[in-house]
Amino acid sequence: MEEREFFNETHEQRSHILTCPHCGKAEEYQLGWIVRQKKASLPRHADERDRARFAKAQSYMVRKDDMVACKNIRCRKRFEVAGVQSVAFLQSA
Repeated sequence: MEEREFFNETHEQRSHILTCPHCGKAEEYQLGWIVRQKKASLPRHADERDRARFAKAQSYMVRKDDMVACKNIRCRKRFEVAGVQSVAFLQSA
């Protein structure tokens, strides 16, 4: 079984405050995230090895956007997203 079968995948936009390294202006940017929520139960065709992997699996988010363009009209340069994790684990409710 593939890891993809353990999760429900959705795409989401979250806002983060980032500072442009070129002009130094801080703005709020929308970053794209892939959210992978662990399924409630394992698919029927799983074997013992898959059951062990499923027990260890947990929900997480992966950042899609690595670069953003500055919102300052005078700057507009692209810069790399730094200071925001690329992978974040979600707390189970």
